[in-house]
Amino acid sequence: MASESSSTPPLNIKLLLIGNSSVGKSSLLLRFADETFLTEDESSATIGVDFRVSKMEVGGRRVKLSIWDTAGQERFRTITSSYYRGAQGIILVYDVSNRESFEALPKWFTELETYVSPNVVKVLVGNKVDKEFSRAVSEDEGRKFAERMDTLFVEASAKSNIGVQDAFKEVVNKIIDTPALWQTTTAQPRQNSAAAVNRTMPGGAVNLAEDQQAAQDGGCSC
Repeated sequence: MASESSSTPPLNIKLLLIGNSSVGKSSLLLRFADETFLTEDESSATIGVDFRVSKMEVGGRRVKLSIWDTAGQERFRTITSSYYRGAQGIILVYDVSNRESFEALPKWFTELETYVSPNVVKVLVGNKVDKEFSRAVSEDEGRKFAERMDTLFVEASAKSNIGVQDAFKEVVNKIIDTPALWQTTTAQPRQNSAAAVNRTMPGGAVNLAEDQQAAQDGGCSC
């Protein structure tokens, strides 16, 4: 079984991190992909889009994650919108100590309804639970909102390394359990469905398929 698993090409999955600015999207990505954490003094706001490739094994199946970290600032929305195309999983992040970031979630879900397939797996992540003393959104409130939106839910802390692995593993597991999301990608990695073409945003001239293929062909040694 081990030799069979090692000879099987990894399943390529694209994940997108979205949410308001300063909710900790980049910190979650760094903690998951690089096992590091930068303080607020050391980190800076994402400009446009950041990108990481990470490998993991789920249920004996090798998975190669292409993770796109988008800027939350309004002025970058036209830049990042084209990166929704081809995403099989969305990690939507809010800050449990920032009520405004939670109340902005309906806006982000409206955006998802516009630009991604209903089959795309979504997980709502309440980040910064290490700030329990200044919590503005209860776990129960976050969970109930996720249930209303038919979305997975995890509370996490990139700083304390709580729930980070769970958030990524849950969304990957759900994607693997939804063959329609990855079988098409595996069979036709450089083609878009008509629905995907119709969802292309202004600025969609960016050939994301080529960008993803380049990354998969050796853009990362991890």
